[in-house]
Parts: sequence; structure tokens; C-alpha cells
Amino acid sequence: MARNLRLNGIPGEAGLPFVGKSLDLLRDPAAVSNSMVSKYGTIYWSRAFGRTNVTLLGPDANEFVLMDRDRNFSSKGGWGPILGRLFPNGLMLRDFDDHRAHRRIMQVAFKQPAMQAYVEKLNEGIRQGLDRWREQGDFRFYEAIKQLTLNTAASVFLGMPLGPEADRVNRAFFDSVQAAVSVIRTPIPGTKMWRGVRGRKYLEAFFLEQIPLRRGSASTDMFTLLCNAVDEDGNSYTDADVIDHMDFLMMAAHDTLTSSITTLIYHLCRNPEWQDAARRECAALGLSSDNLPYERLNDIQIIEWCFKEALRINPPVPSIPRTAVRDCEFGGYTIPAGTAVAISPGYTHRMPELWQNPDKFEPDRFSEQRAEDRSHRFAWVPFGGGAHMCIGLHFAYMQTKVFMYQLLLNYRFHLDDGYEADFQIMPIPKPKDGLPIHLRPLKEAA
Repeated sequence: MARNLRLNGIPGEAGLPFVGKSLDLLRDPAAVSNSMVSKYGTIYWSRAFGRTNVTLLGPDANEFVLMDRDRNFSSKGGWGPILGRLFPNGLMLRDFDDHRAHRRIMQVAFKQPAMQAYVEKLNEGIRQGLDRWREQGDFRFYEAIKQLTLNTAASVFLGMPLGPEADRVNRAFFDSVQAAVSVIRTPIPGTKMWRGVRGRKYLEAFFLEQIPLRRGSASTDMFTLLCNAVDEDGNSYTDADVIDHMDFLMMAAHDTLTSSITTLIYHLCRNPEWQDAARRECAALGLSSDNLPYERLNDIQIIEWCFKEALRINPPVPSIPRTAVRDCEFGGYTIPAGTAVAISPGYTHRMPELWQNPDKFEPDRFSEQRAEDRSHRFAWVPFGGGAHMCIGLHFAYMQTKVFMYQLLLNYRFHLDDGYEADFQIMPIPKPKDGLPIHLRPLKEAA
């Protein structure tokens, strides 16, 4: 592949023998991108994680790959080597007409009636989780929010109360997610991949046993909705489809949201003026309880700006892979069929041509007055775009708003003086030390 790329005139370099740019990307992907751009421009090839890749950077590249008007790129070909063993046949691992057909059926689980039911479950699950946090006071936020999102998933996604069975499902799911981003890709006994494959088998058996009980049920959890989902043409999912989609949706919702809320909390600690502004906005709603109802979600603007800014600073999917299914042209170069291609939301989100003070936390850049995200329709792409735009993006906003509303009205949170988090960016952003925070009840903190 490297030889063909040189013949086509695409500049680049392989990096170190055997590992290529892999270690550098794991250490500091932004430094790699900046170095390669300074040498070769915003289109270059390199070798990492066992593949030769062409990287296309910037908003025009994002639009070319994500909109994919000519059907040049396979999402399955991009994500398959990473997720295929553990999360086969999820939406991101389907292409073109097959993807469109499955997405149409899935829309049932993300329409307004379903979302209204989810909000009730989220309010209850988050309230229970925050009550447990109150007892701890000082803890590592990343691990705590990871467990909280898993617990709420048991209710929202599966319709299960917390208990031994939900714990076993959560454990199996957690092992599957960890394996998906592990370095060792072979299920050798004792490795993360081995535990992940075992977890996947447990989940398959659990879902398969539950599906007959959910078909025809009126329950409003996502699992039951997918079991009974039918599109406008009468198409529905097979048992195998339900299993694949549930596994994938829980992975996509859980790990990415855990990452994004952690980034959000970190920057609200570092910028307490924004924490206070969001808290005042929540209090101004004048609701009689800590529950945030569905019909008031759009009344919370500052939290939405802050969340968008967290997604800009640390997009939960820093790089989006594809594989070219035919020769195509971009930026004056020919990209051969079979080429692994990647775009980088993380790079685009820090481009000074698009964003003022790109390294600073400035949520009002998403206000109507600044509207920096509208400088180019693909300047801000944390949820991807085109046919593969994240189907759960509104769910992500909803869960974040419910969580932040309850948190802000009941607690203040801060970091140790002088603390700065060191974020691991690849494969999913997270603070290396788990983000130790101090949480205090609002009345006590005052």
C-alpha cells in the first residue's frame, strides 16, 4: 500500500519499523498531526496499528468523507478491524442500503415518545447515583460516572432494576468495551480481549433468552422497543439483529458519554464562572423538584454550550476511520480503492482558522452572537455526519442535561489547587488519573 500511495503522489512516511506511528499516536495524537501537517500538508499517509492510512484533515475533508455523496467509503471497512470481533453488525459496521434499512427501523427507539420515557428513567437513576456520591465526597470522577452511566443503562436500555443480574450484564458489557480498545487483539486467556469475548458470549445468551419475553411487550426501555420496532414498510429486526444493535448501542452511548461528561466536569471545575452561570440557569427554571422534565430540556442553554465546548476540546471519537471502496479524488490526489482513510475531528476542532482561542474553554463560542461552529458546516463534528451521523446524539444531550441539572442544583465541585489533568486521547479521551474531584452539597459548600 505504501508504494502505491507514493506512486499516486500522496506524501507521507511510515514511521518506526513494525509499529509505525502507533506509539506516537497513543502518546500525543495532536503532536503527530501537527508534525505531519508541517511536513506534508493536510493530506498525508502514514502507518499505524498495522495499517497504512491516508489522513485527510480539515472541514472540507470531513465533508468529503462523511457526506460521501459518491459512496466512496465503507464505514464497516474502517471500524471492522477495531470493533468487528466484539460488536459485529452494529450501525457503524453496516454500509449504504443495508445501513439505511437498519437505521430506519432503529429510529423508533429515538422518537419523542421513547425519549420522554427515557427521561423519567434517567432522572430516577441519576438521583440514586448522586445520593451514593454524596457519601463519598472525594473520589475519581471518571470511574464514578462510568459506573453511573452503566447503572442507568440497565434501566433505560434494558428495563432492568439494579440487582445481581444487572450487575452481571454490566460486568460483561464493561469487559467487552475494554477489549474493543485493548492493544492485544487475540483472545489469549487472561487478556482483556479474552474477557471481552467471554462477555460478548454472555450478553448474546442473555439477550437471546430475553427477546421472546420482550416481543409484544408494551415496556418502554430501548431493548423492548427494538424487539418490536417496525419501519414504514413493515420491516423488523431478527433476533440476531436485536442482539447486535443492543450490544453496539450500549457501547456507543456508554463509553463516549463517560468521556465527554468527564471533560465537561473538568473544565467546569477549571472555570467556576461557567459552573455558576449554569447553576443559576437551572435554578431560574423554578421547578418544584430535582427532576428535569422532557418539555424543559430546551430551556437549558448554558449547559448545552458547555457540553458542546467539551465535545470540541475532546471529541469522544478523535479519529473516524473508513476504507475506500473505489478510486476517488480529493485535494488533487487519487486515493486508491482499498486504502484505509481517516479524518480527525480532534484536529479540526483546534484549527485557529475556524476557532478563536482554540485551546481555551469558551462555551459562548456556540452562542448566536459568536456561532463559530457555523464557520463551516463540518467545522464541529463530534457526532460524525452524513448517513452515519450518530443516531443517539439527542439522547446524549438529554442525559447530559438531566445529569448536570441534578448535579448543579445540589452540589458544588472543584479540583485541588493547581491541578491539571493529563488526558489520554486515544482511543477514547479520559484523564490518566481518573480525575480526582471534591464534591460538596450545595448548602454545605455555601
